[in-house]
Amino acid sequence: MTESKFLTPEEVSERYRGSVSPGTLRNWRSMRIGPSFVKIGKAVLYPSSELDAWDEKNKVSCRALGGIDVHRKDGA
Repeated sequence: MTESKFLTPEEVSERYRGSVSPGTLRNWRSMRIGPSFVKIGKAVLYPSSELDAWDEKNKVSCRALGGIDVHRKDGA
């Protein structure tokens, strides 16, 4: 059996270094946006696997533009 870890909204806020507050998470839940969550009675919990999937979904890929040499030293 796989053990799943659940985080409270406060712990989710800590995971994202305070850039997503518990209040923002509450607003997102009411609008049905943001990471998936589980509600048991009044308790709101976020499965860490869902947060990982949400991170992956929101990842921004950065890649060098084709043909541009960022290491040129001739000033061109």
